[in-house]
Amino acid sequence: MTTYAVDAWTALGDSSRRQIFELLAERPRSVTEIARGLPISRPAVSQHLRVLKQARLVQARSEGTRRIYQVDPAGLAALRAELDGFWGKALENFKQIAEQETE
Repeated sequence: MTTYAVDAWTALGDSSRRQIFELLAERPRSVTEIARGLPISRPAVSQHLRVLKQARLVQARSEGTRRIYQVDPAGLAALRAELDGFWGKALENFKQIAEQETE
């Protein structure tokens, strides 16, 4: 079986995965709890969680016979850092353009 790395932006490009991530941002949940709020099956939720986990956006812990998923703080911090980098570059470019127009 071939595995491949999934980056966070690609993982969140799917609307179902974004919905799952948003639910987990509210609080940790089991697969059953996640599936209850979505129009997809539990196996589909599990597959989406696998991709989010590979992208380091969620992590799981065992609680009895269930696995509880939650947002991975380290993965979210990395995503945030990338976004902050984009934003910083955009602001710097805007500043340069604004300064050129006043000259």
